[in-house]
Amino acid sequence: MTFSLDEYRLPIYQAEDGKYQALGAWITTDISIYKKTCLDALAMVHDIVAGRAPFEPWSSENYEVDFSPSGVRIQNLWVPHEKGEYSVADMKEVVEEYWKFLASIPDNPQLVRGYRPDLPEWQADLLRWEETWNRPHPYRGTFF
Repeated sequence: MTFSLDEYRLPIYQAEDGKYQALGAWITTDISIYKKTCLDALAMVHDIVAGRAPFEPWSSENYEVDFSPSGVRIQNLWVPHEKGEYSVADMKEVVEEYWKFLASIPDNPQLVRGYRPDLPEWQADLLRWEETWNRPHPYRGTFF
């Protein structure tokens, strides 16, 4: 799966295999451009790789997402045929690639941020994630 931005600077995906339709749609619409949300997904992937339940259920208005050590199930709540089940390895690979994609998007110099404007947006979001959950992000030291 590959990711890019459309003409409105919103994420889009391409997947050669149609079985990744629900996964790509979930990532580009539910996580979208929100790095802090992607950090949630990374932490959940880390939990299930370690054989634990995610630190919190996935919350969404558009998707039901069930992370478990046996795999991840995604169901679009508004489009019944948009659903899929993915191995933990597939989910880990795709979410990690999506993080790399999001972190590579240059910050918008015209955007004024109130929280840690002295840092790149991805670093500020990482700090905010760690403050929110009162723990170091499990990927700290891996990608950031």
